[in-house]
Amino acid sequence: MPRPRRAYVPLGERQELVSLSLRERVGVRAPFLAKRHVARPHPRPLSRRERGEIQAPLALALTFVVLGLAVAFHRASDEKSAPPLLDGNARWWKGNLHTHSLWSDGDDFPEMIAAWYRRHKYHFLSLTDHNVLSEGQRWIDAAPRAKAIAKYVDRFGPNWVERRSVLDKEKTKDQVRLKPLTEFRTVLEESGKFLLVPGEEITHKYGKFPVHINGINLRDVVLPVDGPSVTEVSRVHLRAVESQAKKTGWTNLAFINHPNYGWGFRVEDLLPLDELRYFEVFNGHPEVKNYGDKIRPSMERIWDIMLAVRLQRGQPPVFGVATDDAHNYHETSAKKANPGRGWIQVRSPHLTPESLLKAMKTGDFYGSSGVALEDLKADEQGLKLKIAGVEGVRYKTQFIVTRADTPLDAKPRMDDKGLSISGEYHEAIGTIAAEAEGLEPAYRFKGDELYVRARVISDCLHPNPYQKGDVEMAWTQPNVRKSAK
Repeated sequence: MPRPRRAYVPLGERQELVSLSLRERVGVRAPFLAKRHVARPHPRPLSRRERGEIQAPLALALTFVVLGLAVAFHRASDEKSAPPLLDGNARWWKGNLHTHSLWSDGDDFPEMIAAWYRRHKYHFLSLTDHNVLSEGQRWIDAAPRAKAIAKYVDRFGPNWVERRSVLDKEKTKDQVRLKPLTEFRTVLEESGKFLLVPGEEITHKYGKFPVHINGINLRDVVLPVDGPSVTEVSRVHLRAVESQAKKTGWTNLAFINHPNYGWGFRVEDLLPLDELRYFEVFNGHPEVKNYGDKIRPSMERIWDIMLAVRLQRGQPPVFGVATDDAHNYHETSAKKANPGRGWIQVRSPHLTPESLLKAMKTGDFYGSSGVALEDLKADEQGLKLKIAGVEGVRYKTQFIVTRADTPLDAKPRMDDKGLSISGEYHEAIGTIAAEAEGLEPAYRFKGDELYVRARVISDCLHPNPYQKGDVEMAWTQPNVRKSAK
């Protein structure tokens, strides 16, 4: 049936729309048609400009609605996906604060190194190359590093690895770009799971004695500065790190590295350093002489002497850091500085540089070469540990103290070349006051201790030890008796 045609019939100031097909049937004078088919004047079509003026605000409003919904969805997703970052409950985070890459004398690319630590369940890592931060443009020759480059390409793909050829003395050399931290962290970090912290090993010496200090969470590189002694070279660099924190507002810290490396530090070089708050009690590099020798003290012995003298003077304690000082990533050997030999566990609510370093400043961390703790409580009563035991492994905990009445004077000593070395201190400094076996050892203050610290020794051989025969261990920070503070 054909569609009825329509027409407008004037009725004074209004118009009456009448179906012509009905009109032909019943006539235009039918009163019911005049009443039921009254229509308003037909509006004229809107121009393109007028339509735009109406549509543009509507489109903008719709855009804001969509964006609002997207943000709300994103926030809801974040709240569900990142509870370790946001729940506020302190937990243990595993990390290493002394690592080297091709930015200085390490033998692998920083991305490869960071990927190794992440794969081995570390939560944070600081690449601390010598006198440099991982920033800016740097290209390295490809030929001497063919093995590392092949692994690099295999892991990250050819599109990630940047190459170029340059003319050098009429010869063409292939080079590979070292990516800066700001670039490679984007493919490795994950909120609440893995964090990269900028760092530097401030590397200098006084005469032939090496003076190495790690600066952690630095914004700017700290250049080495000369000084009139080992103590003063150390002091100027410790102060430079502290000054940068005040200037930039970045929370940072600094610690003395491997004091026995090259026999760089005597105890007497360290004792005058009021600025010193941290030092390496364990370092995994095979050349650092953690255990001293027949006439020089071990790094643990140095620690106890510093604690005893400083606490008697009313100074704050020095905290002990364990690191691996890794340089070598392609060959596993006791003669190589491999990763995984030493680390710290920090108890902190958040996996951020600020949260981790704030916890370290209060001493809420411990060093480890393999032993893990579930809990650690240090209070005015003493020290309690809960060891995360491994089936079939036995643990012995030694509680080490220095008592308040222990003599602190030292007898000067020389080596076989007539050079001054660390003095001979009283044997009662750093004695084993108690031993306990099992997973929940505890020590209660007797009342005359300056401090107590715990050394946990397992009977599990380290899979890649600093020295043959080493077992997995852990070192707590000293708990200073309240009256000794």
